[in-house]
Amino acid sequence: MDNTNQQKILEISWVTILRVVTALAVLYFLFLIKDLLVWFLFALIISVLFNPAINFLQRKHIPRTLAAMVVYLGIFSLLGIFLWRLAPILLSELKEFSMRLPEYFEDVSPYLKGLRIAAFESFQSFSQAIESLLFRSSANIFTALGTFFGSVFSAITIFAIAFFLSLEEKGVERTIYLLAPHDYKEKALAVWRNTQKKITWWFGVRVLGVLFVGLLTGITCFALNVKYAAFFGILAGISDFIVTFGPLFTGGIIAILIALSSLPKAFIFVIAFTFIQQIEGHVLLPVLTKKFLRLPPALVLMAILIGGKLWGVLGAILAIPLMGMLFEFIKGLLEKKDHHQASQISSETSS
Repeated sequence: MDNTNQQKILEISWVTILRVVTALAVLYFLFLIKDLLVWFLFALIISVLFNPAINFLQRKHIPRTLAAMVVYLGIFSLLGIFLWRLAPILLSELKEFSMRLPEYFEDVSPYLKGLRIAAFESFQSFSQAIESLLFRSSANIFTALGTFFGSVFSAITIFAIAFFLSLEEKGVERTIYLLAPHDYKEKALAVWRNTQKKITWWFGVRVLGVLFVGLLTGITCFALNVKYAAFFGILAGISDFIVTFGPLFTGGIIAILIALSSLPKAFIFVIAFTFIQQIEGHVLLPVLTKKFLRLPPALVLMAILIGGKLWGVLGAILAIPLMGMLFEFIKGLLEKKDHHQASQISSETSS
């Protein structure tokens, strides 16, 4: 037996080394401009959500530049008017709620003391705990906002990028066509168009669901002569973005606050709120999303938590369609790949 040691030589070509170095350099460059990439991604989401309205106006023979200006200015004007009209009512309710908070605490303190938590021993300790929590939270929030959305310049930059992306018709499609491998160009474009359509409709349907739940919750509280009806309605609407978990948590909090003044009203509210959720979940959303995207609730919750942690409130909202777009795009590519492999297997079998 030949006991001579055999040496295995690993040869790496200069081309391979150059590719590795180039890939590392690109990754490092992307890391350096990660903040700008986040801005661009959010701007892309905004432009995707606004493009259907712009395309509709363009089909009516309105120049795309003018159509984009009308859509962007119109949406922000409506949002500004809504906030301007609602702000006085909301601030008044919040002021009254903060003044009556000690009374509410005294009503529930016997039950809270049973939890043996130091913050629930007295209202003073409770307020100090809340103040400390808010201070830490605000510090974290303002740190994140200062990094991404804290300045007016950052917000203007994001919406300016979104506006210019909307001006460029089919700009994303051309980019995908240039970057995608030759054999996957048409598949990637088809998946992108389908993803764009689904995520736009999904987000629009979710907004309608939020408005539906928020409006009916506010009307229910107003009909029951419950204080802070506007605040409760807005809270219920915003939390409706988090499927299942959001309404369950918010409905419970509102019911507890109503029960402090009237148990019968709280019981009626629970029935009405459950009925509202059933209508939304089993009538409104299934009809509107029958042919469109349905994101898993866990994915929506994860997107909100990640977006809110990194980029504040705006990040929490925009992270939902961003996560949905990535989810649908990857799913579409995998489905196309499976379909292509199945076609190859069937053709080989038939031959």
